[in-house]
Amino acid sequence: MTLKAKEIYVNLPVKNLDKSVEFFTKLGFEFHPEMTDENATCMIVGENIFVMLLIEPFFKTFTKKELADSTKNTEVIVALSADNRQSVDDIVNKALKAGGTASNDVMDDEYMYAWSFQDLDGHLWEVIAMSESNDLNKSEA
Repeated sequence: MTLKAKEIYVNLPVKNLDKSVEFFTKLGFEFHPEMTDENATCMIVGENIFVMLLIEPFFKTFTKKELADSTKNTEVIVALSADNRQSVDDIVNKALKAGGTASNDVMDDEYMYAWSFQDLDGHLWEVIAMSESNDLNKSEA
């Protein structure tokens, strides 16, 4: 049996929920009002793809492990697909203008165009545009 999830939820700890919501709103993301309170919010990334932004004390209730200091350590890289190179540049430039920081230089090869940024808490976000020949969602003919 092949596992195929109906939805994906990525959970990220944040220091200041209001500032994180403001930052990601400037990038163009929306939030589920029914899944938002003083401890957390549900950011809508795509159809059936969500990022839960949880204030650190609340996040800690879900794990017995120490939280990584994402300003110094990498715990995950959240990669988002974009339609094309211009969309990649637009998203990263919005992130930088909203207070994010550049992460890596642009990667440009025959398969993928990518650029990355760090959000206000240091989480790594990579925005990618795949070449048509490398589209993983194409069905085999």
